[in-house]
Amino acid sequence: MLQHDHSITWWIPNGQLCPTVPNRSNYIHWIEDLLSSDIIPNYHRDHNIIKGFDIGTGANCIYPLLGASLLGWSFVGTDVTDVALEWAENNVKNNPQISKLIEIRKVDFEEELTDQSSNNGVSYTGPPILLGVVKDDEKFDFCMCNPPFFETMDEVGLNPNTSCGGTPAEMVCPGGEQAFISRMIQDSVQLKQSFRWYTSMVGKKSSLKNLISKLREVGVSVVKTTEFVQGQTSRWGIAWSFIPPTKKIISSHVATQNVLTFMLEGIQRQFSAFHVLQSVESFFKGSGASCKVNAALFYIDVNSNDLHFRVTVFEQIPGTLLVRGSLKPGETVVPGVEAEL
Repeated sequence: MLQHDHSITWWIPNGQLCPTVPNRSNYIHWIEDLLSSDIIPNYHRDHNIIKGFDIGTGANCIYPLLGASLLGWSFVGTDVTDVALEWAENNVKNNPQISKLIEIRKVDFEEELTDQSSNNGVSYTGPPILLGVVKDDEKFDFCMCNPPFFETMDEVGLNPNTSCGGTPAEMVCPGGEQAFISRMIQDSVQLKQSFRWYTSMVGKKSSLKNLISKLREVGVSVVKTTEFVQGQTSRWGIAWSFIPPTKKIISSHVATQNVLTFMLEGIQRQFSAFHVLQSVESFFKGSGASCKVNAALFYIDVNSNDLHFRVTVFEQIPGTLLVRGSLKPGETVVPGVEAEL
């Protein structure tokens, strides 16, 4: 598939993780969607080249190879083991058409890191992930990661549909994916706006709720999730940022439509759905609008001259509002709340 569809020359030694190409392509294209949406403003771009950071690139080096060949992105791919670094370098050198876009970086560590916070009683212990690997002056558009999903190698073989090889260094860490991604979150708090987007693949849907809670606790501005479904395997993606989202203005040709749908971001976790409704009601009543709140169903209807819309709050996804209605040209959706059209 790599040779036929992407003109990539590729090989790995026996026992190393052999990636499923369509699943990895889905992840790349999801990041492409995040970047092209401009939810998070672009402060980092250098001569229009997208810069990515692949955590644990592995011997296969699949994400840098796909990102460079499909989209012309540049990458730093990191890893710890000698075999992964050697074969990742080989795979880059064997593709001279994109080799200048990819740097393979060794993660140096003398002793394992210990996470300061536990994940269900299990702390992350292992090599550095972002802190100590990203250089002081570096800026990236995104990072991505296929974390060690499992806590033990015995757990790896429980699902035969996901068997694609892999070494303990690639597949396992104490605390599994939750501990690993929690450490990524801690690192991102320190690095903040060094990345427009921090992202990771997630192997278990049950991990998402806990990870989203951690992200809200550290004050991220945006959290996005998605599902990757390819064949018999499902994976999930999680993305977050500390950069304030772009506030969108409704253009005149869009505002002529009868019904619009918006997703609003940036509501802090400490505010409940009813707090949001009260804030909307207070603002628009002060402007002379008529507001009708349905506290049971968590929505509010707003009417003012030719302006009419409904705000519905979904508490199961913290920080997200759905707004349907029409707006006058040049008006923001709700002043003080960041919005993505």
